[in-house]
Amino acid sequence: MANPVLKAELREKAGKGSSRALRREGKIPAVVYGNKKDPVTVTIDRIELVKQLNTGGFLNTTYDIEVGGKKEMVLPRDVQFHPVTDWPLHVDFLRLAQDATVNINIPVHFVNEETCPGLKAGGVLNVVRHEVEFSCPANAIPEAIEIDISALELGESVHISSVKLPEGVTPVIEDRDFTIATIAAPSGLKSAEAEEAEEGEGEAAEAAEEEAGEE
Repeated sequence: MANPVLKAELREKAGKGSSRALRREGKIPAVVYGNKKDPVTVTIDRIELVKQLNTGGFLNTTYDIEVGGKKEMVLPRDVQFHPVTDWPLHVDFLRLAQDATVNINIPVHFVNEETCPGLKAGGVLNVVRHEVEFSCPANAIPEAIEIDISALELGESVHISSVKLPEGVTPVIEDRDFTIATIAAPSGLKSAEAEEAEEGEGEAAEAAEEEAGEE
């Protein structure tokens, strides 16, 4: 699938004063760096940038940035926002080679919650990691990782080893089988179980005292 295109213009002047002037003209300063090339300062139309930001997953999407008729594949690495207006102020883009791999946080989405036996029994989906860092091909970064919980019972967990991943996508953490989510018992059920356990301990203690008295 072709990357979305962001058109940009070369920026000749740098500095805060120049950046403020550009923003008043509806242009957002940006820099393109990496892939063993010199950094290039550019500007992007603010309306187009905001449109891309509103689609979601901006920092997980590879773009072809077009400057002077030439395109380079890039990945947004940072966006600075105004603390009051929330308008974008500056963007950093990382150049990518066609065969490059990148480490990137990808959101996880859970599917088949309506058929999950643990949830049907009153359990709660306790998400330990809403995002997981993966190593991915730069030209095939998934928007999200889907996790099927249709077979999870109360008290069971999803570990990374049980998640089906797209080809070429691997977790950055390799030294342990970490937990992504758990079907936890609701607080009311936990309290009831705790009370039953305490009652059981109390009955066992009474029985032990009675046996000791008989001896």
